[in-house]
Amino acid sequence: MAGSGSDLGASRPSLEIALHPVIRVTGEVGATYVIESTSDVEGDFWLTRGWIELTTPTAVWTNPVPTDSPRRVYRALKVTKPAVQTIANMVWLPPGRFVMGSPETERGRDDREGPQTRVELTQGFWLGKYEVTQREYLAVMGENPSYFQPPEYPEDLDRPVEGVSWDDAVAYCQKLTEQERAAGRIGTNAVYRLPTEAEWEYTCRAGTTTRFSFGDALGCDDGCGYCPLLDSYMWWCGNSGYESHPVGSKLPNRWGLHDMHGNVWEWCQDRFDWGHPEYPGGAVVDPHGPSAGSNRVIRGGNDWNDWNDNARNCRSANRNGNDPDNRNNNLGFRAVLAPAQPERWRMFRLTRPPSRPRDSGFPGQTAVREGPV
Repeated sequence: MAGSGSDLGASRPSLEIALHPVIRVTGEVGATYVIESTSDVEGDFWLTRGWIELTTPTAVWTNPVPTDSPRRVYRALKVTKPAVQTIANMVWLPPGRFVMGSPETERGRDDREGPQTRVELTQGFWLGKYEVTQREYLAVMGENPSYFQPPEYPEDLDRPVEGVSWDDAVAYCQKLTEQERAAGRIGTNAVYRLPTEAEWEYTCRAGTTTRFSFGDALGCDDGCGYCPLLDSYMWWCGNSGYESHPVGSKLPNRWGLHDMHGNVWEWCQDRFDWGHPEYPGGAVVDPHGPSAGSNRVIRGGNDWNDWNDNARNCRSANRNGNDPDNRNNNLGFRAVLAPAQPERWRMFRLTRPPSRPRDSGFPGQTAVREGPV
């Protein structure tokens, strides 16, 4: 025998069994089905877990999140994915539901992440797979305001653009919209814009309820201590070297979006009111933030002063507000392509869940509810 019993015991691997639900969906070839689940069979709130596009009459969708409830029930909703010509590297997100904010028991939580609020997004939208790069910003705006740019830093044009104010980000989206309309690639019913805070968190979570989209990472330090799991998915003070990095260098979340955790902070459309930073609680539909507040929401992590942000600040629920005039060197953004919206929005409570079909995101296309799968 090559070694003693004690030697073998010391080298034994650690095994863990996780049960992942496998869902078989039968439907129309070419159609897209959103997969939702609930653990409260008597309630009416279903959590969007993902979606599947059928290339055959029957296909299998596996929930990458292990089941934690013996009462979880699944269903499929058929939606129409809009036929829209987007710029490169855009990911379509179907209409769906999620829980915004963090529970009071979450490690690293801040009070402004609550109370948890059930959110329904009734329109699908496209979101940048990556943060807007310096190359993309330069092509549209004719300038590159970034600190981390040539010749001092290599590969800079593939790094996220930074040093942009909220107004700069809005101006980029407006100019991009004008260019794409003039080229005939989008109609007057669609616009490029910043994501709402709800759209951002919905996409970041990607059907999860954990601290990060890749899990709770409770074995990792919440500060700057190196952790292989964190290192696989994000840039933060534990590995960034206090500078931005080319987009897409880390693994994406479950819905194919990169750098939702770390790299640069990302401007959102919503106002942020430091006097009342809390969420409304209850249930809301298509929220667009408070009507008051001089700051704007930033999401995704990395301290805007010195690139010394802790891992806890890169969690899915972490949120902050910043002066819209700020142009610090880790403030960036990503763009949404969505239907044009009214100039004024409001966040409101629901007394009961809405019964209307969910819009796929563009005129004439609605979500059709189908039975449990």
